Amino acid sequence: MRTTVPPVACVGEPRLTAGFAEFGRLDLAAHDEVHGPIGPMEPAQLLRLAEGMQLKGKGGAGFPFARKLRAVLESCERQDLAAVVVVNATEGEPASWKDKVLLTRAPHLILDGAALAAYALDAEEIVIGVADDGVGQDSLMEALAERRMPVPTTIVTVPHRFISGEGGALVNGINGLPHIPPGTKKRSSDSGVGGLPTLLSNAETYAQLAVGARLGPYEYAALGTDDEPGTVLLTVTGAAGRPAVVECTAGMPLRDVLDLCEVPDVQGILMGGYHGKWISPEAAEKAEVSRKGLAAVGGTLGAGIIVPLGVDTCPLGEAAQVVRYLAGESAGQCGPCKMGLPDLARAVDLAVAGSQPADVVRAAAGEVKGRGACSHPDGTARFALSAIEVFADDLRLHSTGDGCGRRVKGVMGLPGAPDGNPQKLTLDWSRCDGHGLCAHVVPDFIRLDANGYPAFPPTPVPTWLREGALKAVKVCPELALRLAKAE
Repeated sequence: MRTTVPPVACVGEPRLTAGFAEFGRLDLAAHDEVHGPIGPMEPAQLLRLAEGMQLKGKGGAGFPFARKLRAVLESCERQDLAAVVVVNATEGEPASWKDKVLLTRAPHLILDGAALAAYALDAEEIVIGVADDGVGQDSLMEALAERRMPVPTTIVTVPHRFISGEGGALVNGINGLPHIPPGTKKRSSDSGVGGLPTLLSNAETYAQLAVGARLGPYEYAALGTDDEPGTVLLTVTGAAGRPAVVECTAGMPLRDVLDLCEVPDVQGILMGGYHGKWISPEAAEKAEVSRKGLAAVGGTLGAGIIVPLGVDTCPLGEAAQVVRYLAGESAGQCGPCKMGLPDLARAVDLAVAGSQPADVVRAAAGEVKGRGACSHPDGTARFALSAIEVFADDLRLHSTGDGCGRRVKGVMGLPGAPDGNPQKLTLDWSRCDGHGLCAHVVPDFIRLDANGYPAFPPTPVPTWLREGALKAVKVCPELALRLAKAE
C-alpha cells in the first residue's frame, strides 16, 4: 500500500505547485496568500472560462470539461433535477501520484474548482472520492474544516484498485453498489449519484479550473501551446534517479523532464500509465509533453504517467507482469474482461516464453478492443500491442526460447508486496500421456500444442491463477504435472 508521496519538481512556471517551496503544504491562509481570492461564477461565465482555457480532463481520457458541464446543465433543465459534483481523486493507477500530491499539498485548489462547479450548477452536494490507502484524506479533511463550501461536501473512500477510479465505478461506489464499472455504458451527466445529473471529473481538472478562474483564459494561455494551454502534472518513476511529480508547461520537450528526473539510458518509456503506450528512446528525444506532441511519436499523455525502463531488466517480462495484473483487475462482468483479458495475458506470457508468435498477441488484443463495457479492455490491449512493437528486437530473441538474457526485476510499480512464494508448473514428459485435462481446468494458463500436449509459460503462475493450477495438478491422471517453487 502506498504511503509516501514523492518529491515535487517543476519545469517552467509553477501554477498548481506554486507555494510548495515556501510552505510545503498550503493551508487556507497560505493558499489565499499564494493564489489570491476567487469568486463564484454563473453557468454561462464558467462555460466561457472552460472553453477559453480549452480545459480537458486530466484523468486520462482528455474529455473537454466544458462539454461535460454543458451536458449536466442541459440534463438538469430537461429532467428538472438538481446536480451533484463529483471529484475523482481515487487515483487507482499504481504508477500515478499527481492527485495525491494535490490532496496532500494543495487541497484548497481542488476544493476551489469543485465549489465553482457546484455554484454554477446550483448543485445539491459535492462528493470527493479518495482511495482507502489513506494518502491525502487527512489533508483533505483539514482543508474542509478550514473553509465553508457552498453545498454539503462529503468524502467517500473506495478500494485502492485499478478499476475503482473508472468514472462509473466511482459513481457505483458512492451509490453503495460494488466499486466496479456498470455493466452497460451510462452517462453520469444524465443519471449518476443518487440518480441525479452528475458532473464527474478528475482532481487535477478541478485544480486547473481554479487556477484558470483566477488568471482568466488569456493569461492562462500564456503558458503551453495553442492547442493545449497551461501546465500538466506528470508522475515520473521507473528507472528515474530522482522520481518525482513534475509540473510541466505543455509543449516542453520530454527530454527536459527526463533530465530533471535523472533518467539514464533506457530501453523504452511507458507514457500514460498501464493503459498507455510504450515509446522508443529515439521517439522520446523528439517528443513534446502534450497530447498532440506525444501522439506524433506514437505515445499518449493519458493521466500524465511516465515510466522509463532501464536497460538491466527484461522489457517483455515486465510488460507481461503488467498485463497479468490488468487481467486480474477487471470487473469480470463482460466477455472481453472475463475471457478476453486472461487470454491476452496468456498470449503475452507465451510469446515471452517463445512458444507462440507475436501474431497471437495481436489476435488476442483484437478480440477485446472496442467491445468492453468500459475502457479497461481497450487500454490493456493498447499497452500490450505497443510493448511488442517497441520491444520487437527483444521479442525476436524470445522467439528462440532462450530469452533476452535479462531477468525480470519487477520495476513497473505494481501494487502489493512481491509474491513471497512464486511457483511455476513443471511437466514430467515421461509420464504425460496428453489427456488434456489440465488445459480444461486452467485454460487461462495451459493450452494444448499441435500434438495435444500441454504448453505453458516457464514464468511463475500468476497468483490469481494459482488455485486453478493446483486443481490442474490434482486432476492429472498420470501425476505428470507439478507445481514447484520458482527460482
